[in-house]
Amino acid sequence: MDYLELSAHMKVRAGCLEGFKRQAAELIRITKEKDTRTLRYDWFLSTDGTECEVREAYTGPEGLIEHNTNIIEARTRLFRDYADGHFMTFYGELSQPLLDLLKAHAVGAHLVPLPSRFGAIPSETIADFWSGS
Repeated sequence: MDYLELSAHMKVRAGCLEGFKRQAAELIRITKEKDTRTLRYDWFLSTDGTECEVREAYTGPEGLIEHNTNIIEARTRLFRDYADGHFMTFYGELSQPLLDLLKAHAVGAHLVPLPSRFGAIPSETIADFWSGS
């Protein structure tokens, strides 16, 4: 399986919400401009502005490696100045180069690789459900 999906979770430091939002916008801008293998990069902020979830998808492990290269400076600033409590959950197989990168850069991250899907609902079934078919 080459497709890789992940969820990254972090906490926004008290008093840092506006800076966090600016830095998140910078990460999104860089991703849009430079990444070539990113399929999804969606940021969700809790209603009270204290936690954030980022849903990401890549064409494979190489996509996340490329993404990391592109955003490393901006991401370093995010965690240096605005966010804590970072952990990630992976859905897909992790290549050895990706594992090596995560060990080198994911300080404080909780890595939970899930190598295979137990089951899934076909997207057309979900579409039928929501359309009332």
